[in-house]
Amino acid sequence: MKIQERTGAGGNRSGTAVPPVAGERLPTAPRERKPALAALAVLLILVGALGATVLVLRAGDRIEVVKVKDGASIAAGESITRGKVEPVMVASDTSVKYVKWKQLSALQELKAKSAIPGGAVVVGQMFAAKTGLPAGKASVGLSLKEGQYPAGLKQGDTVAAYRVTANGSGRDKDSGGAGGSTPLVADARVDSIVTKDDSTISTGNRSVTLLVDSDDAAALTSAAAAGEVAVVLVPGSGD
Repeated sequence: MKIQERTGAGGNRSGTAVPPVAGERLPTAPRERKPALAALAVLLILVGALGATVLVLRAGDRIEVVKVKDGASIAAGESITRGKVEPVMVASDTSVKYVKWKQLSALQELKAKSAIPGGAVVVGQMFAAKTGLPAGKASVGLSLKEGQYPAGLKQGDTVAAYRVTANGSGRDKDSGGAGGSTPLVADARVDSIVTKDDSTISTGNRSVTLLVDSDDAAALTSAAAAGEVAVVLVPGSGD
């Protein structure tokens, strides 16, 4: 009798699905694997790591070299002055003969073979010893008193040289008479300048050496020996 009751109870069960017990996970569809994307991600990581390594290595292999300042320039036959150059960091390259910043003092003992524009990084091939002069040029020394040169005259300036009398009036280059306006030298470069009286800035004698064309050297030397030379800055001279 008990067996029948159990069988009857089982026969009355409904076919409705029993809801899942709380906390159980629902079945999910299997994820689709994409090996190509995974490989690409790994490749990008490796490339990034390699790039970072190269940057670190390059950053640690840089040197401080001499560069001409923007807006400045070095004329042919002129020596480097500290005011016209600045240090800059570049990647070390044994095939390029950079002039290191610590070698600036030695570089100042040399002269530029040709004009060097502003912004250029200096290399050794640009300079030679001071003993030589450019072809067709001569070096003439002047002893100038106050009033025979402009204030602020400096090495590298381009000037014109005039013959003047003791009272400051001009002499014509060809006739030698007073009142002429023809310069002895129309385009000369200040090769060096020495202050004879360092007690003042804008006054005192100046010992100036000009780089001139060889054809103008004789007339300029003659006037210089007589103390009858005055120089003026040519428009556009200097930085």
